[in-house]
Amino acid sequence: MLAKFATSSRGMVLRRTIGSNRNQNIRLLSSLKDSYDHILVHRHFPPSPGEGDTAPPTNKGGVGLIELNRPKALNALCDALFDDLIHASMSLDGDADIGCLVITGSGTRAFAAGADIEEMKEKNFAFAYQNNMFAQWAKITQISKPIIAAVNGYALGGGCELAMMCDIILAGSNAKFAQPEINLGVIPGAGGTQRLIQSIGKSRAMELILTGDMIDAETASSYGLVSRVYPEETLVKEALDMGFKIASKGRMASLMAKECVNVSNEMTLSEGLRFERRMFHGLFATKDQKEGMSAFLEKRKPDFTNE
Repeated sequence: MLAKFATSSRGMVLRRTIGSNRNQNIRLLSSLKDSYDHILVHRHFPPSPGEGDTAPPTNKGGVGLIELNRPKALNALCDALFDDLIHASMSLDGDADIGCLVITGSGTRAFAAGADIEEMKEKNFAFAYQNNMFAQWAKITQISKPIIAAVNGYALGGGCELAMMCDIILAGSNAKFAQPEINLGVIPGAGGTQRLIQSIGKSRAMELILTGDMIDAETASSYGLVSRVYPEETLVKEALDMGFKIASKGRMASLMAKECVNVSNEMTLSEGLRFERRMFHGLFATKDQKEGMSAFLEKRKPDFTNE
């Protein structure tokens, strides 16, 4: 199967599609499947710097876009979908041409309207406990590269929990967030009770979890759950642009920055500061540190090699 890339008028590569024409400049991933049953995967690249709208795409600083693709079920998170999501995320994490991931839902009605209730309703305690149900979802948090959640429409239950597993949440103006599990006689089971309190504080987390109420994008932003709110029709483009900006930085620094921020929730302040210093010290062994500081002093743009 061969890959073909469509390019916008701005020179930005919009998507990876499957076609019959070979592009010799594009290296196919050996570990990324040609297609998945429940997600769509695209590799996006910015134009070469300084060449304007006519620039050919560059394979440096790319963004991997994953679209949850069960539109008739509002992208409900069945086991098979999450298996696809984990496989694609891990494959993109190992792709040297990709510096950031974006996860979104197909269409604008839903990011993900929760876990698949039809799939769960007949499961019993023995099955849930012995299979450690939802434990595999945490593999998303083990991805080393930064992940942006681009949330349009509903992000309910497991959908909200998936968004919180990502590093940055951007919301479309139509986004709705909730942990409504209480209405089903259960509680959040994929991090809702743990990550929500870290984002919005105990009182607001308790309110959302105990009432099951939804909040809109602006409220989520004011609570600190969401980083930015964009018009729904431009959300994915904005997420990709942010992804390109992140991917243009030195890879070692971005990976270490993500790791330092994430461990802050699991360490004391003194331990976290010590961990941060050691990471900071370690970057002085990289070529990117030399290049970045030299470029700053020479008043030019750095050319990071991710080494």
